[in-house]
Amino acid sequence: MPKKADPNETRSPSELIDARIAELTDWRGPMLARLRALILEADPDVVEEWKWGGPVWSDAGIICTGEVYKKAVKLTFAKGASVADPKRLFTSSLEGNVRRAMDVAEGGKIDEPAFKALVRAAVEVNRAKPPKT
Repeated sequence: MPKKADPNETRSPSELIDARIAELTDWRGPMLARLRALILEADPDVVEEWKWGGPVWSDAGIICTGEVYKKAVKLTFAKGASVADPKRLFTSSLEGNVRRAMDVAEGGKIDEPAFKALVRAAVEVNRAKPPKT
């Protein structure tokens, strides 16, 4: 269950993400850290945010959220249905009209070049349709 936002929280979103990774003492911490590193490598302009009790990565809109479950680390791409996924990295929410997600289980392998390409494609979708102000 995600933790509720504390209105008195003084740590930056990046510090909150660091803390979430540190509190995950099993395989999920290193997996979330690796996925985060790949997102940051794929998009140097990415902004780390903390929303809905977890990490969010944005560039011209939300790229994806990071959720941690008992058996998976899940990245939900906000506009995933509009993002080309030639390597079929999306593994859940495939029937939806907007979002798509990828679940990485313990021992799961990440096709790093394909994942970075997916992140960059998500940014391009965001930039093509900037958020309303």
